[in-house]
Amino acid sequence: MIDFTDPGTWVSLVTLCFLEIVLGVDNIIFISIVTGKLPQKEQARARNIGMLLAMGFRVCLLLGINLIIALKDPVITIPDLFNKVKGLHIGLSYKDLILIAGGIFLLVKSVMEIHHKMNEAAEGGGHKKKKEAKKNSFGSILIQIVLVDAVFSFDSILTAVGLVDNVLIMIIAVIISMAIMMMFAGGVAAVINKYPTLQMLALSFLVVIGVVLIASGFHEEVNKSIIYSCLGFSIIVEMLNIRFRKKTTNAKND
Repeated sequence: MIDFTDPGTWVSLVTLCFLEIVLGVDNIIFISIVTGKLPQKEQARARNIGMLLAMGFRVCLLLGINLIIALKDPVITIPDLFNKVKGLHIGLSYKDLILIAGGIFLLVKSVMEIHHKMNEAAEGGGHKKKKEAKKNSFGSILIQIVLVDAVFSFDSILTAVGLVDNVLIMIIAVIISMAIMMMFAGGVAAVINKYPTLQMLALSFLVVIGVVLIASGFHEEVNKSIIYSCLGFSIIVEMLNIRFRKKTTNAKND
């Protein structure tokens, strides 16, 4: 049982909630971009179902916590190409392989989306965008969301395991953080889909996250706080650019 009279319990819960939300930012960005291909009336439903499935998947992972810990045991060994000392090897676990596969998927998907956006802009996106929305089925978008959710779930759960021992606290934190993210996901999606330059910035960020996941799979840790700080700074700069362009347009119209 959880002792809610213990201040340490609340500190752990708040810390985990904050961690889950921070780690979920890239997930929300991906969901916002892929659901933007659906008709407007289906986008909110796809986001909510995708995030509910992510929450259920994370709870299941926490309930099978011993299995998750076992996934950290090496299953294959490969030469360590990142180390200058010759003859060294690194052991890859199932968790590492999942991160590498997920990183490759996110990297390829993001680059393809950037290529698609560039072609769409070059060919005049209005009519083509309507056709694209029809071609992308609800099921295929949902499968993409679930695949990326699974990768991010492993990453966040394994991080949480290193911070807190009580599984029930972890489950409560996952539910609270997912509820908060679902509340703001619609607003984030609306802003990203409204401004093409923000879409490109978000896709570029996902490319970086894909590289980080691959590097993590090969035991090359990258400081994520630096990445998120750069993203935050880039968003602030881009919002200032958007505001500047809007004022310039209004001045010309006057």
